[in-house]
Amino acid sequence: MALLDIVKAGDPVLKQVAAPIEKVDSKIRKLMENMAETMYKADGVGLAAPQVGQSIRLVVIDVGDDNGLVEMVNPVITRREGTEIGQEGCLSVPNVFGDVERAEKVSVDYLNRWGKKKHLTAKGLMARCIQHELDHLEGTLFIDVAKTIKQGENK
Repeated sequence: MALLDIVKAGDPVLKQVAAPIEKVDSKIRKLMENMAETMYKADGVGLAAPQVGQSIRLVVIDVGDDNGLVEMVNPVITRREGTEIGQEGCLSVPNVFGDVERAEKVSVDYLNRWGKKKHLTAKGLMARCIQHELDHLEGTLFIDVAKTIKQGENK
């Protein structure tokens, strides 16, 4: 596996709508592995392919719950319930935090690393992370939708 460079806010790839992945193959699986390694090394809980310069619909998430590492190809949120405001940060926007309104609970359909259809319903941090990472696939950063922004340490 290899560590990837995480692109920062201002890079045009972060503002693009990512392309669907036509086929889940060994190249995509290798990218998933490298993205996961990069995310863990950076102490993140999620990473979208645009954050490593790849404008494709792929995210990896691990919020430390029973789901473990979740790899999502072509994810689509199919249901949102409730709303809550919570603090977010982003590996592409270092040392900046903001309060973002998100759905409390989401359902998402996606393909796994073997191209199999999967469904996940999540709440709490996992739901927030899914929404944050899928925003990256639409060219949206959390700072674009945050109600408040602050520099510095996460409190």
